[in-house]
Amino acid sequence: MEPDADVVLLDPKEYMEISWAELRSMVEPSFAERSLIYHKDYLTTATIVTSSAVNITEDSVLTADGQSLAYDYLVVATGHVLASPGSRAERLAEFQRDSGKIKSSESVLIIGGGPTGVELAGEIAVDYPEKKVTIVHRGSRLLEFIDQKASKKCLDWLTSKKVDVLFKQSVDLDSLSNAEKLYKTSSGETITADCHFLCIGKPLSSSWLHDTILKESLDNKGRLMVEKDLRVKGYNNIFAIGDITDIPEIKQGYLAQKHALLVAKNLKLLIKGSPASKMATYSTGYPLAIVSLGRKEGLAQLPFVTLTGCIPGMLKSKDLFVGKTRKQMGLDA
Repeated sequence: MEPDADVVLLDPKEYMEISWAELRSMVEPSFAERSLIYHKDYLTTATIVTSSAVNITEDSVLTADGQSLAYDYLVVATGHVLASPGSRAERLAEFQRDSGKIKSSESVLIIGGGPTGVELAGEIAVDYPEKKVTIVHRGSRLLEFIDQKASKKCLDWLTSKKVDVLFKQSVDLDSLSNAEKLYKTSSGETITADCHFLCIGKPLSSSWLHDTILKESLDNKGRLMVEKDLRVKGYNNIFAIGDITDIPEIKQGYLAQKHALLVAKNLKLLIKGSPASKMATYSTGYPLAIVSLGRKEGLAQLPFVTLTGCIPGMLKSKDLFVGKTRKQMGLDA
């Protein structure tokens, strides 16, 4: 987009994080050196404003530090609520702390059996096979967004690595006894663990939109309703991409990238004066999923087949697509 327009990026962080590399970085902090990228390194001519949006009007975005940023076209991509620090150095330090916590623990409790919890359990079980890893999951099976066969294969892999998985239970963190490291589950079981990681879904970062011109464009789940060209319903010059949209698909990083590429293409057309009818439209595909299981293995749900082992591992687990993503951004892999 940069050569075609004056681009302004508004973000409370000074960096972009390749989010699917987070869990590897928790066991190998040096991995984050490549997955945390300063905005200025890939947006060489854009204006970068390090703040948060607090309001949107018909022609400008108001920021938490009192700036008013005018726009002709606006893209909302606020995703889920994240508590990441604004400084890249602080984020690297967080990974160092997480790694130290895992290294110094003999037992680790992971709360949540979605992709984040499963991939973190896999990373720890492969790098530290001597550690006791337990997953407590509220659902009746792991990775509920994929089919049951794939879910069972994932459970079998974790079990083979001596990971304990407890289903249909939650953990009351308020009842935690720090001195004894005892965790009580909703069914009355007691788990002993030296540390825990909370890997449950985060809320959408859309509550602030209720006080903006886009309040009528939110559905009852707080998602922005979009047309097939990814313009927000009711607006000709405002787009939305990523997890915040109401597109009926699994919320995954590679799909957010597809949204971004399509919107960039459509913005170039509009800026050149092309009619809206020429814009590209987005259609959902078969739900693909690749879940890394440690460094060499993985699980892939593809059309008509589910694979586990080294082949899906080669697709994702070794580098987690970090080199590919960096190249797409014009950086060294």
